[in-house]
Amino acid sequence: MSPIRIGIVGVGKIVRDQHLPALAKDRDYQLIAAASRHGKVDGIVNFPDIETMLGAVPELDAVSLCMPPQFRYDAARKALEAGKHVFLEKPPGATVSEVEDLKALAAKQGVSLFASWHSRYAPAVEAARTFLASTKIKSAAIVWKEDVRRWHPNQDWIWQPGGFGVFDPGINALSIATYILPAMYITSAMLDFPANRDAPIAAQVAFRAANGSDVTMELDWLQTGPQSWDILADTDTGQMVLSGGGSKLAVDGRVVHEEPEAEYPMLYRRFAEIVHAGRSDVDLAPLQHVADAFMLGKRNVVEAFFD
Repeated sequence: MSPIRIGIVGVGKIVRDQHLPALAKDRDYQLIAAASRHGKVDGIVNFPDIETMLGAVPELDAVSLCMPPQFRYDAARKALEAGKHVFLEKPPGATVSEVEDLKALAAKQGVSLFASWHSRYAPAVEAARTFLASTKIKSAAIVWKEDVRRWHPNQDWIWQPGGFGVFDPGINALSIATYILPAMYITSAMLDFPANRDAPIAAQVAFRAANGSDVTMELDWLQTGPQSWDILADTDTGQMVLSGGGSKLAVDGRVVHEEPEAEYPMLYRRFAEIVHAGRSDVDLAPLQHVADAFMLGKRNVVEAFFD
């Protein structure tokens, strides 16, 4: 089977750190073009925007869209209308409705659309899902705390409307939680907005799960020292701790699963699977929870943030 000829759009930190290394090692792909206002990829043709790339390289089979979510919808529509399969970096869009529209367009065009929740592919997530399916969950807590100055230096878009703020990492937690926990809905939320920003820097969210248990989520973007990416659950058979963003699983303090991270290689493996199968994979549950948090959340203005 011939490799998928792919172009990448938005050459920034996540592309250099994750996408390019994953594609370089995957025989299912041939990276042949890139489009970005500022970055370039060595060894292939580069363009200033997706429109120019699509016009100049019609042999592209697929595109991977890695620009900020506020700008992803228009690029995705152009690619889908050109008959290309589309890989969406997380979050898949700035709103639920625009991604729903992309799903419908992909189906109409007969091409594949992939909402790539990379944290779901962390090595211990499947083991956590299996463990929780075998027991009764009494309560759960999501604790996701990291330093925005370390992970998103000088990225102003993330503080703008549609940039998600602390929900940019928080949606990673939700992508895992919606996969391993029972269906749940938000009952309340408190969102802390810096006085000089249009997106929150911290959030406290309460959920009620379908089985009646309570789930809490605490997000903070000013964590110093060790970073916290944990999901905890009290169950009939012990306390589960899924830590390190899904890389390690422990039950009652005993590590039962831990492997090296390989999220992006697995994402591209999944994208190749759905392209070859002729279908899409677009789960909107994590994005819907973020939308609900903004809709239900009380806004609390805190001290101005300076990066």
